[in-house]
Amino acid sequence: MHNPELATLFACQDELIGLFEALTDVIFCAKDRHGRYIAANAAFIRRTGKRSKRDVIGSTSSDLFIAELALRYDEQDQAVLSTGTPLRDELELIRRTNGALGWYLTTKLPVRGNDVDPEPVGLVSVSRDLLTPSDENIAIEGLQSVVAYVRDNLVDLLRPAELAIVAGCSTAQLTRRMKRVFGLTATQYVLRVRVEKASELLTRSDHSISSVAADCGFYDQASFTHRFARLTNSTPAQFRSTHAARATHRP
Repeated sequence: MHNPELATLFACQDELIGLFEALTDVIFCAKDRHGRYIAANAAFIRRTGKRSKRDVIGSTSSDLFIAELALRYDEQDQAVLSTGTPLRDELELIRRTNGALGWYLTTKLPVRGNDVDPEPVGLVSVSRDLLTPSDENIAIEGLQSVVAYVRDNLVDLLRPAELAIVAGCSTAQLTRRMKRVFGLTATQYVLRVRVEKASELLTRSDHSISSVAADCGFYDQASFTHRFARLTNSTPAQFRSTHAARATHRP
C-alpha cells in the first residue's frame, strides 16, 4: 500500500479496497481514529458532492456534511471506536448516483491494530442500497395490508405489535417478513414511509413545515427537522429549496 496510514488501518490487499469501486450500490469509506477519511470509493465521493478523492481524503465529517449529519456520524464513530462494538443496519436516506433519493442501511465496524495494541485504530463503513421491492414480493410475504395500513394511518403512533395484528402474525414473524422484503424492521419501515411522504409534500406542495410534520406523524416541527436532517443530510427547508431550484431549471 502506498499510504502508510492506510497500510496500518487495513490488514488486507489493495485489491480488496479497490473492489468497492465496482460496487455502485454500496457506499464505502474508512476513517482513522481521529475521524479523518483515509479511503473512500467513487460512490462515496459522489455522495459528498466533491469532484475527486483528493477533496475528501484527510477531511472530516464536518468538512463534508451539514452540522446535524456530521454530528450524527461523529457520535456513531465515537461509539464504535470507544466500545469496539459494531454499528449495524442504521437506516439512512442517501442520494443515489442518478440523483434520486434512496434508502440505505449503514454498518460500521471497528478496525483493530494488532495483538500488542488491540484498541481500534479506525473504522470501516458500508451503506447498502435498499432497492424498492416488487408488489409480488410484498404479496408473497402477505404484507399488502401492512403497507396500506401504514400509508392510511401515518399520523398515528404505529407500533410493531399493532402492525403484527394487521398482518395476522406475531411481532417476531412480522420482523422476519419485513426484513426479507424491505430489509428493515417494522419501526424502520414506518420512519421510511413518513420521511418519503414528507419529502413529497415538501417538493410538491406549499404546506408549512409544521403542517408537513403533523401530516406525516412527527411529534412536532423541531422533532421533524431533527429526524429529517439526520436522515437526509438537509433540513426540511433546505430540502424544499433545493428541489424547488431543480424544478425551476428543468427544460
